Amino acid sequence: MSIKIYVEGGGNQKRTIQACRAAFSKYFEKIVPPGARPRIVACGSRQQAFNDFTKGLTDPDYERVLLLVDSEGPVLTGDDTWTHLRKHSRWNKPNHAPQNAAHMMVQCMESWFLADKESLQKFYGQHFNIGALPARAEIELIPKADVSNSLANATQHTPKGQYHKTRHGFDLLGLVDPHKVEAASPFAEQLHQHVRR
Repeated sequence: MSIKIYVEGGGNQKRTIQACRAAFSKYFEKIVPPGARPRIVACGSRQQAFNDFTKGLTDPDYERVLLLVDSEGPVLTGDDTWTHLRKHSRWNKPNHAPQNAAHMMVQCMESWFLADKESLQKFYGQHFNIGALPARAEIELIPKADVSNSLANATQHTPKGQYHKTRHGFDLLGLVDPHKVEAASPFAEQLHQHVRR
């Protein structure tokens, strides 16, 4: 089954767009067999991802077209993805979009990194302060600001320097273990199940 995923990320430079696409491709390679892997479209801004997804829903070359964006904050208990996106971003589900076409990284892409601290340690190496990261196993409940601050604190004295989204984020996404991410994030598990099906 052919799948296309419109993802938030990559900014507006060709180099970072390519890095974002490559990172998400690497991530999904670990959970989807060859021949069934999704095509990744890195869209830059969150709004652009939604706009491109809406247009892409009618693409006849793909049986499933998905959206993947940050939730940008906590998801209220009982809210599904479209309910959250409507409340947070004033996005309504397009009429021709399936209910399960939208997915979220809760609360942001960097939340996923906290599910695999070993990969963070390996990437940053010497002077990485793993103790500065939140101990909480339920990564979706860690506020976005705390995720950012903890990554900055954990990495500030490493040879690679303090965490930076475009310099480090996509390399890290390609390294993290998706199985650890889905064990720590119900919304990631939903995404993985959908892509594997």
